[in-house]
Amino acid sequence: MDRSGITLERMRSFVRVAERGSLSAVAHEQGVGQSTVSRHVADLEAALGVTLLNRTTRRITLTDEGRRYHAEARIILRLVDEATDGARSAGGGLTGMIRISCTAALGVRHVCRMLFSIQDRHPGIVVDLSLSDARIDLVQEAVDVAVRLGPLADSTLQCRTVGRSRRILVASRAYLAERGRPEIPDDLVAHASIRMSNLAGGGTLSLRGRDGAAVQIPFDGGLRVDHGLAAREALVQGRGIAAAHVWLIDDLLAAGLVEQILPDFTPEPVPLSLLVVPGRTRIKRVRMLVDALAASLARLPGLVRE
Repeated sequence: MDRSGITLERMRSFVRVAERGSLSAVAHEQGVGQSTVSRHVADLEAALGVTLLNRTTRRITLTDEGRRYHAEARIILRLVDEATDGARSAGGGLTGMIRISCTAALGVRHVCRMLFSIQDRHPGIVVDLSLSDARIDLVQEAVDVAVRLGPLADSTLQCRTVGRSRRILVASRAYLAERGRPEIPDDLVAHASIRMSNLAGGGTLSLRGRDGAAVQIPFDGGLRVDHGLAAREALVQGRGIAAAHVWLIDDLLAAGLVEQILPDFTPEPVPLSLLVVPGRTRIKRVRMLVDALAASLARLPGLVRE
């Protein structure tokens, strides 16, 4: 074994290839050529004297030796990150990159400003923000923290529940002037709807009355979108009625561009959570961001604390 060939750079490249299953994806992530990543892995295998990856034209998989080495290498790299973080913090101020994934509309409307405020207080922090409604594998995508709306599947990730995001039924003044204002839930059937196409069961609107009774209303006509900001724009343009998160349309409500309808009947609120890759909260900058982001999210318009 040539121990001089076992470097942190080569180890990081191997770990990321093992997690992403792609040389090109890791090359793009690291900002280097694919040949560089391939060479890192080959040099590490040569130094160890074992084959870590099985490579075919279709896929990359771990050998038995590769699985064992990947598990140990991840621990080593995490400890290196923690030691580096501690040394930098002792020098004054938090520094380093934090990768964050966030639901798209929430990120644009509110989380961006929260992160700007955090960076103003900690100028050494570099934020890499990814906005997407797709549920990603945080480990595979090298994400430290994710802001998620909706129920969560069982996971090995650490979860910090922030609260529940309240939703209300809204429509523009122009739409209501033209089509009339619904007086009871059943009136919604005759109206145009704006709904999220990426939500399960989106063709039925579940409402709960002030007395706690649940009401199910067909809600599938008009417009389907897969992005909250598109739903917001459709509301402004008078395309129909939507069940919208309060934080998505709070400014439109204040300006009188949209109005709440059927206030006695509301959709179920949606859980808002922070997900963290296990072990990352031992990194001071990640722990700081999780705490600061949780405190800021708790002040979102329409958020109900648990």
